[in-house]
Amino acid sequence: MYAIDFGTSNTVITRWNTATQEAETISLPGLSVAVGKDSPPLVPSLLYIEKAAAAAVKTQAVSGQAVRDRGLDLTHDPRFFRNFKRGIGAPMQGFIPELDGQILSFEQVGSCFLHQVISQLKVQDPQLDSVVFTVPVDSFEAYRLWLTDACQSLGIEQVRLIDEPTAAALGYQLSADQRTLLVIDFGGGTLDFSLVQRMAKASKPAGFLLKWGQKAGLGQPRESSSNVLNKTIKVVTKAGENLGGADIDRWLAEHFAQTQNLPINAITLRLTEKLKIALSSQTQAAEAYFDEETLDSYDLSLDRDRFNQILTEQGFFERLDHRLDQVLQQAQRKNIAQQNIDAVLLVGGSAQIPAVQEWAARYFAPEKIKSDRPFEAVSQGALSLHDTQLQDFLYHGYGIRYWDRRRNAHGWHPVIPQGQPYPTAEPIELFLGASSEKQPSIELILGELGETLTTTEVYFEGDQLVTRQTSAADEGAENTSVKALNDREGARTIAKLTPPGFPGSDRIRILLSIDDKRFLRMTVEDLLTANTLMDEQVVVQLQ
Repeated sequence: MYAIDFGTSNTVITRWNTATQEAETISLPGLSVAVGKDSPPLVPSLLYIEKAAAAAVKTQAVSGQAVRDRGLDLTHDPRFFRNFKRGIGAPMQGFIPELDGQILSFEQVGSCFLHQVISQLKVQDPQLDSVVFTVPVDSFEAYRLWLTDACQSLGIEQVRLIDEPTAAALGYQLSADQRTLLVIDFGGGTLDFSLVQRMAKASKPAGFLLKWGQKAGLGQPRESSSNVLNKTIKVVTKAGENLGGADIDRWLAEHFAQTQNLPINAITLRLTEKLKIALSSQTQAAEAYFDEETLDSYDLSLDRDRFNQILTEQGFFERLDHRLDQVLQQAQRKNIAQQNIDAVLLVGGSAQIPAVQEWAARYFAPEKIKSDRPFEAVSQGALSLHDTQLQDFLYHGYGIRYWDRRRNAHGWHPVIPQGQPYPTAEPIELFLGASSEKQPSIELILGELGETLTTTEVYFEGDQLVTRQTSAADEGAENTSVKALNDREGARTIAKLTPPGFPGSDRIRILLSIDDKRFLRMTVEDLLTANTLMDEQVVVQLQ
């Protein structure tokens, strides 16, 4: 059994060693590297496309550490991609350059990278047939569906997904009395605060676990017993944003652009990343580079005090304060006070920054802060699924779109709550009427409801992939982000009305149910004619 933590900057691969009964992080020849003396082997999430094709399996590419070994990450070539995970499933501005007659999406770039990693993994273990992926806690169904599709195209028999904070809580070695945990996951692309609780018995929701494949014995519910005590995880509240190590690299590059008039390009971003990593273990760092072709030279130096000052100038600590306050306020509404938090788990490469650890120590007692497993906690925790009880439930809520006359804009009315177990025991009932005279049909648009207060734009600025956040409130939108599921021609209409409808009374009855495969099914009855217009019809698969 393998687990993969696909990250913005680095990807971690672990497996369960049946001989030692422990999780171990593995190295892939040519792809993996240890970034520090005590660091586990990591696969840099880098890709260089040599020959683009419509299918990921046919695209010829170099990935991981091999990109750096060949100096392909120091090029201005549009064939080089980094931080591409940020673009998967995100609203996109600008364009990805056309390569070999192909206009690739971020999803295709990500699929190509995973194909390279898993293909190399299969060389080591030809019997590979089961993989657990960790996914961001706020990821929408589209991202998770992309991930499973990418893996299933490679012939993996079973793919399972678990949210990252749940995996991190499982991955750290904690005592039985440490039940309420704050997971601060600060990686290359995102900053996520998640308050989770380890439960003595199953409760809902308890982290999410999605399963594909028919491999016997894997992913099936297990009865509660002593070996699963305290391994049921409940996500209580969360907050996060698209802020990560890649942003810090760029802030440092902007600092040297202002102070030394250096360009912001792949070379300087790589140098600033190395400075940042070095400053996690020493108080001063320097990096130099000389380009033999252009004769350009770069000489960068930085000390930790100036580094912390740059973070302060960028409002970094204010953003940490804001996200923590958001989580603590939500927790307070659920009768969980700050002093009730038993442990703070720091995960992600950026969590190694001393200033981040010092910031955490301002809010929590040092003995509560765990930071010794920043890279491996998530992936190794995912392997705990072999003896962990997690319930199947919908992580996001779902709603229907309506016209809000007060706001003179569309709004969303929740109909399927977050945490809804599936398959549903009883259908969810709705009644709708006509809104105009002689209305020939009724439309219904379903949406997946999120909780983020910002949206992310992903675009190219020169040859660099850049993200920018825009506030939903600033644009006059609601504070809930929504992914419409059937807002397209031919999918909106759920009832043809014969005779036509008139306002003033309910005309159709709708029954919504979710089956064991996460298919959302709809039954529609015409109350006037007593006819069934739709019977258990699949609307969308919620996965």
